[in-house]
Amino acid sequence: MLEQTNRTVKSTFARRCKPLQFEDVVLEINGITLIHQINCTLEASGKTVVLGPNGAGKSLFLRLMTGLMEPTNGSITGGLEEQEGALTSYQDNGAPCMSLVFQNPIMLRRTAYENIAFVLRHHRVPKLEIAGKVAAALSIARLETRAQVPARRLSGGEQQRLALARTLIINPHALLLDEPTASLDPLSTSIVEDMIEQADGMGTKIVFVTHDIKQAKRMADDILFIHEGRVLAHKSKRDFFKDPGSKQAQAYLDGRVLEK
Repeated sequence: MLEQTNRTVKSTFARRCKPLQFEDVVLEINGITLIHQINCTLEASGKTVVLGPNGAGKSLFLRLMTGLMEPTNGSITGGLEEQEGALTSYQDNGAPCMSLVFQNPIMLRRTAYENIAFVLRHHRVPKLEIAGKVAAALSIARLETRAQVPARRLSGGEQQRLALARTLIINPHALLLDEPTASLDPLSTSIVEDMIEQADGMGTKIVFVTHDIKQAKRMADDILFIHEGRVLAHKSKRDFFKDPGSKQAQAYLDGRVLEK
């Protein structure tokens, strides 16, 4: 049933989603410009990895994508639906087309099982289908033996896997991840990466912020490099690592700090 649902999601994603376009996007907060004239296009499928030093604006970029923040100037168009030129993050049936997973996920004061079941109930999934869907999601996250453990008692890696399973259970058309494997052990990192790859295989657009260069090389289809609120490169993985296109990006890859 889960695989059949995912195949349906893949076909509808390909039909309904459009590339997401940033046109002259500027973000100012308290008179300080944090995002400068971003122009880029994110395709409707594939895995885009966002790289850049701390404070570069990567998390702000994700929040602009989801509509959690509005640009001061410029426009963001495309995605699943457009209404009068503005991005909307919801399908007609109310299910989110964009889901954002943070580095430190928020767990409901419920068991691991109920954290996922709660989401399904919210989206009015028939009661008879909930147990099977939750079991499948926990299995993918390798948490089947932790189903009845209070979510807040899980390890950090287990909580992140649960947060990702909870997000993917509603089949988002785009999955945005803000350093989801930072500080995780190798096993949890590997499981999270497997879950992301599976979502990508089912047609979900992935936008993934990371500081891990090796992870970017493993996971990315294309690389978007942000420095001081500016997109300095947006290339295929192969082209970026062959020629990152700026001294800032090269310094980042080399682990050097550029003097201003």
